[in-house]
Amino acid sequence: MSVQAGNLHQGLPAVSGSDPEWFDTLVSRPGVRVERILSHGQITPEGDWYDQADDEFVLLLKGAARLQIEGEVAERSLTSGDWLLLPAHCRHRVTWTDPGQPTLWLALHLAVLAGLESAQ
Repeated sequence: MSVQAGNLHQGLPAVSGSDPEWFDTLVSRPGVRVERILSHGQITPEGDWYDQADDEFVLLLKGAARLQIEGEVAERSLTSGDWLLLPAHCRHRVTWTDPGQPTLWLALHLAVLAGLESAQ
């Protein structure tokens, strides 16, 4: 058995608004994927939605962002320390990330087991 370790703030690339959002898978196991995401002004293109088969726990570590969740009137503003648990097939999109500083996310993708409802 080998212990893995790291620092979420180290090894990040320089990302600007003209670059694509950066994704780094930290752990991948059956039913679970942990990734860090770096944004710097990127958004989900207008009209596009994330609609994932897995639950997604997302934590904003640094920066600021706004998410639109289908069916909600107002966007959700996130700052450092804010988190959401997005159930499977909860359509959502990133409408804004701070163009003046990097926005660092930690996302845990959790498979929904057949016959069981999403975590509450």
